[in-house]
Amino acid sequence: MELKIGLKGRAENVVNEGNTAKSMGSGSLEVYATPALVALMEAAAVNALNLEAGESSVGTALEIKHAAATPIGMKVWAEAELVEIDRRRLVFAINAYDEVEKIGSGRHERFIIQTERFLSKAYQKSGV
Repeated sequence: MELKIGLKGRAENVVNEGNTAKSMGSGSLEVYATPALVALMEAAAVNALNLEAGESSVGTALEIKHAAATPIGMKVWAEAELVEIDRRRLVFAINAYDEVEKIGSGRHERFIIQTERFLSKAYQKSGV
């Protein structure tokens, strides 16, 4: 796949009991959790990529603002756009929305990795 500035990805979900702040332990309220928003934003960036066989990408940095609460039952989605390429380092601008308003924004950095090499190094930590 040719990487180029402007590639876009999207991910969506519906707020449910399993992805609320209360159930995820990030707060006490039954609204969309910030950790769930982070995962949604990362998924949007991943969905922008169509990498070669044997490659994957890993998240290395994420800076977000979670600006509005979303109740159970409402659809949420994130849209990511590739805004910077530095060899294997990719930077995405990401915005997230619910059915009423923009709920978050941020920047996300990912690195393209060789899957086998990456996993081999990771598994060495546990002797696997």
